[in-house]
Amino acid sequence: MKLPIDTTGMTFLAAGPAEPVIDFDSKAAKVDENGEAIYAVQIVVLVDGGAEVITVKVAGEPKGLGQGTAIRLTGLVAQPWVMGDRNGVAFRASRLEPAGSTSSRAAS
Repeated sequence: MKLPIDTTGMTFLAAGPAEPVIDFDSKAAKVDENGEAIYAVQIVVLVDGGAEVITVKVAGEPKGLGQGTAIRLTGLVAQPWVMGDRNGVAFRASRLEPAGSTSSRAAS
């Protein structure tokens, strides 16, 4: 189940550049259902006087990200997962771009 996240009141900063997601078995870059490469970005989330670092995946390489870049996220969802005795939450966005960007390129 994908759970949408209301990002109102949150500030997002890139912790570093986007990195391609690599398939563990094939060692090839992972792609989405449209054949677009999937990238992962570590993001610092600032909200209510606290901070958390999460990794967000997005289809298509986000441009212009460096450490400390303010980011605008669109369509952020959380998806809980369980694998054996391990579990966690994966985050995905439909678009991720520098906050000052006027790009209309969708990365879904």
